[in-house]
Amino acid sequence: MSIVTYSALELFNWLKDGEDIAILDVRSSEDFARQKVEAPRPFLQENISYYDFLEIEDACVRRVQEFAGSRPIRILCVLGRAARYVSEILEKNGFTDIAYLDGGINAWGTFLIPVLLNPGKEYELYQFIRPGKASCSYALVKDGEMQLFDPSHNTKFYLDFAAEKNVKISRTFETHLQADYIAGSRALMEQAGAEFLASEADFAGAQFQYTPLQNGADYGPAGVPVEIHFTPGHTPGSTSYLVDNRWLISGDSVFIQSVGRPDLGGEVETWSDMLFDTLTRVRKMDGKLRILPSHFMSWEEATSVNGDLAFVAPLSQVLEFNRAIYSIDNKKEFLAFIKANMRQQPEEYATIRQINAGLKSVSPEEEEILDLGKNQCAASASAAQKTAEES
Repeated sequence: MSIVTYSALELFNWLKDGEDIAILDVRSSEDFARQKVEAPRPFLQENISYYDFLEIEDACVRRVQEFAGSRPIRILCVLGRAARYVSEILEKNGFTDIAYLDGGINAWGTFLIPVLLNPGKEYELYQFIRPGKASCSYALVKDGEMQLFDPSHNTKFYLDFAAEKNVKISRTFETHLQADYIAGSRALMEQAGAEFLASEADFAGAQFQYTPLQNGADYGPAGVPVEIHFTPGHTPGSTSYLVDNRWLISGDSVFIQSVGRPDLGGEVETWSDMLFDTLTRVRKMDGKLRILPSHFMSWEEATSVNGDLAFVAPLSQVLEFNRAIYSIDNKKEFLAFIKANMRQQPEEYATIRQINAGLKSVSPEEEEILDLGKNQCAASASAAQKTAEES
């Protein structure tokens, strides 16, 4: 039998559809703790380091036999080479249904799933789900043009998607200066000639040209308004985009099962007050608005949209789920809630902010390393508890 590879998309579809497979992650325990595969359904996953296979091969093979049984084994590592080596060991020991992830965890961390949110309309609004980062970007397509919101650094995906749709990427918007991943807007400005738009409150010191947003202005294509709503708090320049008066691309300000953290910039008291004011305004918005967040905490937040899973919910549902947060009626108590649920931000966030502002350059390999790992942008008791359990 020849050992074969599988793609990140194939892995996601297997797990989404409930295929009875065993995932063997052969990275170090530290790397496994930082980022592991997550999916809509429970599945079998085990971490046995590649180095353990080198040193105690027989014991590792027995562990695989114990946890996997007769299931197909799908192996992954950082880039693919170590996983292939372990595949050869398992094949030598009688395992027959083995494959390893092409591109390793880096491939899992960057691939995107497009979901059409509004079929049958005069425009197309897409959510691009990034399972490896638990994040979402968006595209508005109309009249031969595509506007992007919070694109990731996987710019090839967006360029290929635009080519497939036979449209031009005309604009790319940022909801804020990202800290948890390398943003793709600047690269798309260079690669596709797209106009880069963002709030001056976050990008005033950026070392590249961009168009400062105006609060309340409309940047949508003809017939589909895209209204700017400054929603500071997660960062001073956090911005939400109201599309067609129906969809609110809320960035890291409003999540389905949490709200954005106001402590990542080291100005927790000032930013907490700004976020409190923003959430007070959000409470007064139309409850029928569909919230489109830039991040999700788990696949439990996903809902079915025309047979596909997507992260979208009416504002009324978001307010109800986060009632304990939105019911806080003064800034002092809100700050106390934030401080009680603060977590240490990853060290790489400071570097990522500099890269996204054009203040620092790193190699593509370093970008991949910095960009790995699930986001930690939510402020909620459950998020703090989850981090404590994983540490």
